[in-house]
Amino acid sequence: MIQQLMDEVNTEQGYGVFLMAQMDSAPDTLQFIIATTEFDETVNGLRDKHRYIVRCIGVQEHQIMLGMFKHIRLHQKEEHPLLYQYNTTPVGLFFRGNPTNVNELILDVFQGYASTFGQWRHIPDYLNVSKPLVDVFSSGGDLVGEMPKPLADRLDKILKHHQLETKIIEGERHKEMPYMKALLLDESYVVAIDFSVDKLGKV
Repeated sequence: MIQQLMDEVNTEQGYGVFLMAQMDSAPDTLQFIIATTEFDETVNGLRDKHRYIVRCIGVQEHQIMLGMFKHIRLHQKEEHPLLYQYNTTPVGLFFRGNPTNVNELILDVFQGYASTFGQWRHIPDYLNVSKPLVDVFSSGGDLVGEMPKPLADRLDKILKHHQLETKIIEGERHKEMPYMKALLLDESYVVAIDFSVDKLGKV
């Protein structure tokens, strides 16, 4: 049913409307109602199609904005930056040495961070905040941060470009921890273990 919901919204003339959201009685469970609509040129407006109730099970985080949206996507495993934290190996990134220009290094780190996560994560998430970054990178060696592996791999290349030695210590992802999924509705999102969708009926 979730594929039908996505198919109705993700058409050239399709739109979704986020009507309401509420926490369920079950722990870590969120449910919301979405109306699917289609632009009708004959009336120069939207025509209602269906309404769906979406249940999100095992919610880890969410950012919800009620109202209209144009696209809905479901991401799994490592398909989206929101999922790196949950579905990839956690690592510690360390360095040793002194950069020629610490400010240029920090700028490159920020750019690498932005290119990894886009709008979905923000500095200083995952970085060493025990002291200012300029002090971290001027110390001769320290922990850069504890982070998802995709970010560590990118920052590792940046640090080496600045003639620093690096070391990545990989942790272990808990074997019993399920892989998360991310449901995106434009800039709204829910990260959860799973999603179920039921049609409420034609409007």
